[in-house]
Amino acid sequence: MATLHDLTVPARTFRWSRSAAARRGLVVAGLLTVSLIGTNAATAAPGTITQADSQSDSLTAEIARIEREIAAAEDTLARLTVEAEAAGETARVAEADLADAQAAAARTAQDLAAVRTALVQTQEGVAQLGREAYMGNDQSFGDMALLLDADSPTALLQQAATLELLGEDRSRQVESLEDAEDREARADVAAREALAEQDRAARSAADAETAAVAALAGAQASYDKTAAEKAALDEQLRSAQAQLAAQQGVPAPPAAAVPAGAGLGALLAGPATVTSCYGSRWGTVHNGVDIAAPLGTPILAPEGGVVVEAGPATGFGLMVAIQHPDGTITLYGHINAYSVTAGQTVTAGQQIAEVGNRGLSTGAHVHVEVHTGGLYANRQNPVPWLAARGIPVPGC
Repeated sequence: MATLHDLTVPARTFRWSRSAAARRGLVVAGLLTVSLIGTNAATAAPGTITQADSQSDSLTAEIARIEREIAAAEDTLARLTVEAEAAGETARVAEADLADAQAAAARTAQDLAAVRTALVQTQEGVAQLGREAYMGNDQSFGDMALLLDADSPTALLQQAATLELLGEDRSRQVESLEDAEDREARADVAAREALAEQDRAARSAADAETAAVAALAGAQASYDKTAAEKAALDEQLRSAQAQLAAQQGVPAPPAAAVPAGAGLGALLAGPATVTSCYGSRWGTVHNGVDIAAPLGTPILAPEGGVVVEAGPATGFGLMVAIQHPDGTITLYGHINAYSVTAGQTVTAGQQIAEVGNRGLSTGAHVHVEVHTGGLYANRQNPVPWLAARGIPVPGC
C-alpha cells in the first residue's frame, strides 16, 4: 500500500515526509531566532523584525495544522487501503472456491448421469422380462421346465440353487445401482448447496470490495485536496525562507531530498520507499509489503524462477507471480504493466513488470507477497525471504 509519503496523484507526483517538514520548521525557527535576534537584528528596523516574526509564527502554525490533517488522512488512507486489499483477497479466494465447487458439481453430474444410464438399462431389462412373461415367452417358464426335467432330487436342488443365485445376482445388481443412485443424488444435492454457498460468498466479497473501493475513492479525494493545500503552503514557506535569508545574508536552506530505500535496488530499479509492512492491523491482515516508487519504475525478479501467472487479478488490477527453485512463490500486485508471460523462465535481475497504481490502490507502489505450498496457499512475511537474497526491507 502506498501511503501519503509517496503517492502519484493526477497531474503531479507528490512526495513528503514528516521528518522533512519538521526539519523545515526547525530551519525557519533557527533563522528567525538567530538571524533576527542576533547581531544582525541591531541593524534591522523594529517593525521589520516584528513583521517577520508574525509571518513566521503564522506560517509555522498553519504548516503544523496542515501536517496534522495530512497525518490523519494518511492513517485513514492506510487503513482503507489495507481493508480494500483484504476485500480483494476475499474475492480472489471466493472466486477460486467457486471454480472448485463448479468443477466438483460438474464431475458429480457426469457420474450421476452414468449411473442413471446404467439403471435405465437395467430397468428396461426388467421390463422386457415382464413383457416376455405376458406374451408367454417368460424365461421363468423355461426355468420351471428345467426343474421338472431334473433326473433326481439332488439334481433338482442343484438346478434350483443355480437359478436362485442368478436371481440374487440380478437383485444385487439392481440394488447396487439404486444405492449408487441414492449416493450420487445426495452428493449432487451437497454439491449444489456448496455451489450456492460459494456463490453467496463470492457476491458478498464483491459487495465488500465495491464498498472498499468507494471508501477509498472518498479518502483519496480528501487527501488530494489536503495535499494541494499543503503544497501551496510549502511554497509560501520557501518564499519566506528565501526572503529572510536574503535580508540577513544567510544562505537559503536546501530542499530536503527524498531518500531512496536502502537495498531495494535489487528489486526496484529506482528510488523507492517502504510504506507498509506485513502483519495484522485494523482487524485484518496485510499479507505483504508495500513499496512506493514513481509510476513505471522497473520491478526486477529478486531470484530466478518460472512465471506462474501474469495478468489481471481481482484487487490487484494486474499482477505477476513467480515460483522460485525452493518452491516459494513471490507475487507482485498493483503493477502498471508486465513484461513476462505464464510459463516463462526468468533470471535474477530481469525486469518482470513496472510499478503501477491499478486495482485497489492509493498511489504508485508495488505490493509484494511470499507464498509457500502453492499460490495463495500459505502467505508468509516476505521480509526474511527477501533479506536472505540480499534485499533488506527498511522499517519492517
